[in-house]
Amino acid sequence: MKRQEVIGLLKIILDNICKAYPGANEIEVLRDINLTINSGEFICILGPSGCGKSTLLEIIAGLQPPSRGQILLDGIPVTGPNPDIGVVFQDSSLYPWRTVLENVELGPEIKGMNKKLRRELAKKYIKMVNLSGFEDRYPHQLSGGMRQRVGIARTLINNPKVLLMDEPFGAVDYLTRLQLQNELKDIWGKEKKTIIFVTHDISEAVFLGERVVVLTPRPGKVKSIIDIPLKRSRDRNDPVILEIEQKIYRIINHAGPEYEPEYYI
Repeated sequence: MKRQEVIGLLKIILDNICKAYPGANEIEVLRDINLTINSGEFICILGPSGCGKSTLLEIIAGLQPPSRGQILLDGIPVTGPNPDIGVVFQDSSLYPWRTVLENVELGPEIKGMNKKLRRELAKKYIKMVNLSGFEDRYPHQLSGGMRQRVGIARTLINNPKVLLMDEPFGAVDYLTRLQLQNELKDIWGKEKKTIIFVTHDISEAVFLGERVVVLTPRPGKVKSIIDIPLKRSRDRNDPVILEIEQKIYRIINHAGPEYEPEYYI
């Protein structure tokens, strides 16, 4: 499938992003990250633990500033939290005293939306994440995968243009993870969001993404960008998927000079 470069004008540009935490022993986390992400694209950021993946996502979200460089959203610098950017973390961080419905409708409630309208909207997204019938349950009555679905619905209801996801399925069991991956692909197809998904799982990155950005160990740099030339609907046992996974594995574990050119598939 051709990358979705014409869906809209929105572009996210990561312009020479660097991040270091100063101190007696300065820690350089990210170095010279340059990347352009097109409207409606599903990008997976893959790399070893500690390479700065989550830090990069927080910088894109405006939750912390880069040490150097800038993030541009539609040509405008991101200098703080932005309503066009929604974030889903590994921990769903639901309010335990609020039901599923009340958690999902939180954003519209804060904005002052009429109660009837926001409840109708919340039910739409609860249905989208396959939780109809659980509207009156509390977080402690849900499984880990169900809590993550609530977190996704709570983010989607605010209608962000960009959805940032930081290893959102990392804490659930394997079978639930596979199910959530399938559901996320369906949501992406319906909502047409730009998604940037952080993971350390090669199979997950290849199954979900249109492109996979591989970072080096800290300080994280772009080691390679791999196009995934497959349709949205994918068979996990497709030989092409397995071949791409093996190629990415070799790239990550390559001990010599960085691969050239930047694109491989």
